[in-house]
Amino acid sequence: MLHKLKFFLPRGLYGRAASILIVPVVAIQLVVSVAFIQRHFERVTQQMTQAVAIELGYMLSQMEFAADNTEAQQRLEVISEAMGFEVEFPTARTGDGEVRDWIDLSGRELIATLRATVPGLRRVELLGAPRRVEMLIDTLRGPMWLVVDRGRLSASNPHQLLVLMILTSVLMTLVAYGFLRNQLRPITLLADAATAFGKGQHVPYRPRGAVEVRAAGKAFLDMRGRIERQIEQRTMMLSGISHDLRTPLTRLRLGLSLLPEDAETAALLGDVGDMQRLIDEFLAFARGDAMEDPEPVNPRELIGRIVDNGARAGLPVTLGRLAAQGPVKLRPAAVTRALENLIGNGTRFGTQVRVSATQSGLNLRILVEDNGPGIPEDKRDEAMQPFARLDAARDPNRGGGVGLGLAIAQDVARSHGGRLILSKSEDLGGLKAEFVIAC
Repeated sequence: MLHKLKFFLPRGLYGRAASILIVPVVAIQLVVSVAFIQRHFERVTQQMTQAVAIELGYMLSQMEFAADNTEAQQRLEVISEAMGFEVEFPTARTGDGEVRDWIDLSGRELIATLRATVPGLRRVELLGAPRRVEMLIDTLRGPMWLVVDRGRLSASNPHQLLVLMILTSVLMTLVAYGFLRNQLRPITLLADAATAFGKGQHVPYRPRGAVEVRAAGKAFLDMRGRIERQIEQRTMMLSGISHDLRTPLTRLRLGLSLLPEDAETAALLGDVGDMQRLIDEFLAFARGDAMEDPEPVNPRELIGRIVDNGARAGLPVTLGRLAAQGPVKLRPAAVTRALENLIGNGTRFGTQVRVSATQSGLNLRILVEDNGPGIPEDKRDEAMQPFARLDAARDPNRGGGVGLGLAIAQDVARSHGGRLILSKSEDLGGLKAEFVIAC
């Protein structure tokens, strides 16, 4: 039962806070209203009606003591005028039962009290314009029609008080929600800053709000500062490593170029080229996109340029359907590197690669599909790990990679608030890499 109720409960912080605020107010209003209605409609109405019934009883008793109807009518005129009744005696009116509006809550108690205290009461009519009570009473000297002001039998209409109570509750709820929103706003800003930092964006943030929220915000700023310093130190270290490693490789390449050209020299030059490629890919993975700031980019233009560059380089890559609308805030160099890795993997293990894209309100999905052997479902998570090489399982006759292509693409997708999803291409039959980034 509780599990089903979760679908109807608000999921956001503002919605839950509003529920915590409004539900007790509504509950208190219901309890107070029920108690008020019971007191106002029932007990007060009953007491006031009984008082009028006593007056009616006295008037009816004076009629019975009269010698004839003429004397009874004279007594009725004197007593009714003193008591504020309008009397028609004798009367030709007939009928039984009662007449009242269904919304007249006090009318039910009023009629019940009259029937219990006024003997011979046949008919009661509760009229609203003007507010009065009309009664047909059987007396020992014949039927009598009596009209009395409604205000003497029941409490005044409490609708104004109820409306005032509701309006006051709504006003106080809005005021309380305003104060609550000021307390929740810093939490939302902290969440936005943390989400942006997870995407590699630096959003200005200053701790505010309650003491606990300020402590959490300060802890976040300290954590962000430490991570940014580590990224900066790692980038500087990798720049030095890149320079230090490429210098001896350049000397090796230069030295080998001076040797006689034979099979052994060609093999050594190939090894140096593999070392250079290995270092470049490792540095690209380790460096990530720390040195690049996100900027608005038209995804159609970016994908088209990447596919055109691949086609000019002789790769069997074609452009599919681009149902993408721009611009999208991303790091173009990092996304380009990730897509080039995915296209390179596709062309390494297949003879046809197709790139397409779709864009929803929240995500940009770039699909890179090939007609190669694909990756078994139980190996796809392993394939996205750094330095994982499943080349033998895909095609042992083709040259293997370093094992960082998918890892780089996944790292870039995560830095943009997305992910990399591997599956089977329904059209081409090979691997489908779904590169998802948050818009």
